[in-house]
Amino acid sequence: MSSVQRQASSGSDGSAVDDKKRKKMLSNRESARRSRMKKQNTAYNEVEALEQCPEGQEKELTDRLRYLESIEQTIVEFSGVFDENFGNMAEMHHDSLLNPWQLPTQLSRSRPLLADMFLDWPLIHRFGPLIVAAFVFLGQLVHVLGVSL
Repeated sequence: MSSVQRQASSGSDGSAVDDKKRKKMLSNRESARRSRMKKQNTAYNEVEALEQCPEGQEKELTDRLRYLESIEQTIVEFSGVFDENFGNMAEMHHDSLLNPWQLPTQLSRSRPLLADMFLDWPLIHRFGPLIVAAFVFLGQLVHVLGVSL
């Protein structure tokens, strides 16, 4: 082959190599652009998910707060009744230490107070959990005071 032919063929090889390099460079740029977009979208989706999570938690916590406030209001409404019964039970406990043989009579007098307090059925339906809690409290109180029913 002549030197002119070699230069022509190497020139055409050089331009083919340049074309391959240019195509590869463009392909890499496009791939990098797609990668950046994907990373940006992932970050955006994560931030969006974090923004939505507190909204759900806020609603749940607000509902819990309203529920607890309603229980507190109920306790405040019935605190006089509970205080009165607690005072009667404390007085009975004091009397039972002085006169233990009169304990059954005193307890039989206290039972109508508790029964009358919970006879209003609409209140039982509305304040069922509170009433259960009150009975648990009264049961623990009776246990602490050492009174047997």
